[in-house]
Amino acid sequence: MQRRVKQSLTVVQLLPALDGGGAERGTLEVAAALVRRGHRSLVISDTGRYVSRLEAAGSRHIRWPVGRKSPLTLRWIGRLRRLLLQEQADILHARSRMPAWVAWLAWRSMPPEQRPRFVTTVHGLYSVSAYSAVMTRGERVIAVSDYARDYIHSAYPGVDPARIEVIHRGVDPARYPAHYHPQQDWLERWYRQYPETRGRYVITLPGRLTRRKGVLDFIDIIRRLDSGGIPVQGLLVGEFPAGRGAGFREECEARIAAAGLKRSIALTGYRDDLREILSISAVVLSLSRHPEAFGRTVNEALSLGRPVAGYAHGGVGEQLAELFPAGRVPLGDRQGMAERLALWHQQPPQMEAVKPYRLDNMLQGTLQLYETLAGERNSRVSPVV
Repeated sequence: MQRRVKQSLTVVQLLPALDGGGAERGTLEVAAALVRRGHRSLVISDTGRYVSRLEAAGSRHIRWPVGRKSPLTLRWIGRLRRLLLQEQADILHARSRMPAWVAWLAWRSMPPEQRPRFVTTVHGLYSVSAYSAVMTRGERVIAVSDYARDYIHSAYPGVDPARIEVIHRGVDPARYPAHYHPQQDWLERWYRQYPETRGRYVITLPGRLTRRKGVLDFIDIIRRLDSGGIPVQGLLVGEFPAGRGAGFREECEARIAAAGLKRSIALTGYRDDLREILSISAVVLSLSRHPEAFGRTVNEALSLGRPVAGYAHGGVGEQLAELFPAGRVPLGDRQGMAERLALWHQQPPQMEAVKPYRLDNMLQGTLQLYETLAGERNSRVSPVV
């Protein structure tokens, strides 16, 4: 008997947790778009600051710690298999490695005619290993940039190119309009908390504050500008790592103090008003020492009409080459970066022609992929479930 094509889909996304990050925000955006189109959206993860936002937009959150790197995490395989059968899931979408192992093992153990279609997204340029290879086992593998696609081809040459689909991350121009100006009450609160940013050349490095993200490079670049007489104010916006990496914050604070920059660099911690902070920044930086698959804050800052300077490698290098070539600086060239920023202080670059990647294109590409895969599944000759 031929399976009846469903009018709505049930999509299950898996990731470690719902705290800040590109994969997490992409999950929320896709989940909200599914609900708006009348589909069912389920997200499986540990807890996080975005859970309430996810549920308010109409998705169901299932709190399972599927991202913990422990053999005990495999106990969720059977529960996930039962859930997929019970909910008659059409799409199973894994966005991180440990959740992908749980998803793939559960999916593989299901009767073929009852399986959802399996999708993975390569959000990062993971170390090449058998553990990371699970991200290429989706029936379709989404690459978030051309660079991520090329990484998959190079690292895992056995993956059929036809299974890889490039869907760039995107920004909503209605939320990040060019020349956005924060509300007056936000500005008053901000300048009460950070009065040193008023009237100065504000340079912001957003994101998780790790060694790999170039935080030490940022401190050195601010030092060079400060010693050159530029009234610079640096902002490190994000959280430092916990656990074994907790000592990095103390190292950064010591480096800032030794350079005499305690009044010229502010550590803001996590902020949920990053749009406003980007909008008051003269320049936004991307200084990752290791190539990234895509730079979400690069896209957001450019959409706001703020210039971005970044190391020209990985997905960020790809973005800047296409969207804002003036912002490309060779990897690790701190002196060159400081010179570029000093030049922009004297003569800010023109931003009117910049057209960042759009969120609606990302959502359209992702949901169209879901619908196509589900249509292929539901049109197969198989028993009705």
